[in-house]
Amino acid sequence: MQHLPSANEYLRRILLSPVYEIAQVTPLQGMPKLSQRSGNNILLKREDRQSVHSFKLRGAYNKVAQLNQQQRDRGVVAASAGNHAQGVAMSAQRLNIAAVIVMPTTTPDIKVDSVRAMGADVRLVGDSFDEAYQYCKQLVDEHGYTLIPPFDDVDVIAGQGTIGKELLEQDMHLNAVFAPVGGGGIAAGVAVYIKQLMPHVKVIGVEAEDSACLKAALAAGKPTPLERVGLFADGVAVKLIGSETFRLCQQYLDDVITVNSDEICAAVKDIFEDTRAISEPSGALALAGLKAYAQQHKLEGERLAAVLSGANMNFHNLRYVSERTELGEKKEAVLAVRIPERQGAYLEFVEHLGGRVITEFNYRYASEQQASIFVGIRVSNSDEELPALLDKLDSSGYQVANLSDDELAKQHVRYMVGGRPGTQLKEKLYSFEFPEQPGALLKFLRTLGPHWNITLFHYRNHGSAYGRVLAGFELQDSDQAAFSQHLAQLGFDYRDESDNTAYQFFLEHE
Repeated sequence: MQHLPSANEYLRRILLSPVYEIAQVTPLQGMPKLSQRSGNNILLKREDRQSVHSFKLRGAYNKVAQLNQQQRDRGVVAASAGNHAQGVAMSAQRLNIAAVIVMPTTTPDIKVDSVRAMGADVRLVGDSFDEAYQYCKQLVDEHGYTLIPPFDDVDVIAGQGTIGKELLEQDMHLNAVFAPVGGGGIAAGVAVYIKQLMPHVKVIGVEAEDSACLKAALAAGKPTPLERVGLFADGVAVKLIGSETFRLCQQYLDDVITVNSDEICAAVKDIFEDTRAISEPSGALALAGLKAYAQQHKLEGERLAAVLSGANMNFHNLRYVSERTELGEKKEAVLAVRIPERQGAYLEFVEHLGGRVITEFNYRYASEQQASIFVGIRVSNSDEELPALLDKLDSSGYQVANLSDDELAKQHVRYMVGGRPGTQLKEKLYSFEFPEQPGALLKFLRTLGPHWNITLFHYRNHGSAYGRVLAGFELQDSDQAAFSQHLAQLGFDYRDESDNTAYQFFLEHE
């Protein structure tokens, strides 16, 4: 960016922003149930109450409203698969400006239909945001449209900063504010505003640990692209933080914390229980960070606010969220345990659990000597209670592995227990991710090709933007180089999982 506004200039831009021509002042709502459990007064900034159910409307409108007449006559363009698309479309509609929204072909129909209903010209291009964005830039060159960026823009940042303005107007006694970080627009805008007026109020950025582009940039001292990003919290799945958002976050954020998918799922549940709102994963990110930060720093009696940034949840994702909530709340542990294959062995194992509730039990006969069981156990707090339980099981002669943080186990293996091959195989195990759309699994298999024998396969659709597959291949040592070269040419994200503990417990030949 050529011009870098001062903090005072951002303050002026935020105070004079015209966002309230289209956006509303959203409630700062108390969360009594979570507050009681936490020992802190926890408040939720309800950006899901905007007309597009996301904070993105603020930044998009502030940018579009600043355009001169010549720019308005030419029209605007944006690339987005979600909330930014709706924000730009509604802003353009309100100001009677033509808008072209480029969306990946993987975008769910509900989001495409919503953007079209706002009068935008929707173009479905490519399987990823990057492909859509490249087409977007092509349209700028060809037609002179003004590109409306999702986060790395002064006007967009100032528009998001109006959230910080409202927070201080709604509660002058806040101790800390937690904001989600994807490209950094909302965190930058909120932080630069609050720190000018009430510098003692902490502003803390929250990232999903599998897309922590701000954390990587802070470590490197400059924006640094991530090799890959997790896709569960798709609203913050950004590989590279913006240059201006990074400058502001580096200067004005007090801290940055990361949380995992299970902690995000637990926050979705917390929001539902206190407000009956159903947040999208990225929308619950800030609250997940608030909970983790309060626990790590042993906060008590403080007033803490988190931004619920959006609620455009894909309904089919709720199954995944529900399954993972207990783990995110640390109220469930998932274990792999080897027990003797004899009558009464399971009863003896349960007795060693000391009356704890079993939430899941998966087993299939494998040999005459021993059995491997996949078991979920209810605990009051896994961080405190689980180590003692593991020690007790180990001292009782059980071979046990804690799989509570093993994504492969929770995503695939729990549904495949007992699927051991009958004979010894030279098997390698890989996990894959690919864009989810009609016919995606067939396309994946065709691209993978018939060159190697598939020995294991598991796919489960969670309603998200990307499909996840676990696959085993029969490979001789002489095949490995050619196979690795083939994988590199496929274009799918993949990972070698052959050394995974859950695989060795339940799926590998004994």
